[in-house]
Amino acid sequence: MVSRHYLRIKTMQALYAYNANPKAQVRSYEADMVKAIHACYELFLWLFALLPEIAFYRMKKLESLKEKYHPTEEDLNPNMKFVNNAVIRQMETNKTLQQQWPKYHVLWEDHTDLIAKLYREIEQLPEYEVYMSTRENDYAEDKKLVLTIVEKVFADNDLLHWYLGEKNTHWIDDYDEAMMMFYQNVKDFKESKGDDCKIVPLFKSDEDEQFCRHLFRKTLEHSEEYDQMIKDKLQNWEMDRVISMDMLLMEMALCELLEFPSIPIKVTLNEYIEIAKWYSSDKSKLFINGILDRLIVDLRAQDRIVKTGRGLYQN
Repeated sequence: MVSRHYLRIKTMQALYAYNANPKAQVRSYEADMVKAIHACYELFLWLFALLPEIAFYRMKKLESLKEKYHPTEEDLNPNMKFVNNAVIRQMETNKTLQQQWPKYHVLWEDHTDLIAKLYREIEQLPEYEVYMSTRENDYAEDKKLVLTIVEKVFADNDLLHWYLGEKNTHWIDDYDEAMMMFYQNVKDFKESKGDDCKIVPLFKSDEDEQFCRHLFRKTLEHSEEYDQMIKDKLQNWEMDRVISMDMLLMEMALCELLEFPSIPIKVTLNEYIEIAKWYSSDKSKLFINGILDRLIVDLRAQDRIVKTGRGLYQN
């Protein structure tokens, strides 16, 4: 399931795009935002199909060795441990994935060159060598290898990242989020579940699904009010000197502070400071933190920040 951090980034991108073309229909930008979020889940499903395809590629290679003119004993009796990896088998036969893959047209079989290159990288892992030093499959060992492959071969793989980005431009930005979802989901696989291991949904709950829509709409609705609140706190700064991305992130933060009673203040501050590190200037995190700190003092004094739930009053 996608994280709230990811949903904030997608909302920020949609608001930024709308602000660049404010005459456009708000609904179309909201729809594009939701479509982009769903694209991340599609990528997540593609990642689940990758290891079964790599194992199938390896199995075909091993079978072809048996057809050699003078096959060796190893050719005739190969080590099938990777091919028979129980966790990869669980992905291949998972009931939920079997339903979802056709719906999203997930198909790796036409991309043999990529599959071959990924297998060669897997084969070069020291962990793979240790894993293949025996022939007996052990579920814990099988899962450990799969997670190692995700961490050391897939996660920072420029070729895989580029290839997926060519299939869908949204996947360039979604790669890390989808990979983390994939990794965490596989960690939760259990041997006893067989082909019924849970595949997490796109959203944790209906509340998460509505979070980005509400944040998008309310930030736009109160944009002028939030702009003025920020402007009143700009000591020795003129409005036109403030980076537009910084303004947008502070507007979104104000929206969360005022419109989302269940989200702690510290969470909101930390989230937008973190996003600023990646999407704005080097000094933005300090600037945003300073402005929001002063705004929070005023809003608390005015009793405008209302947080509900255990432990949220001073948070």
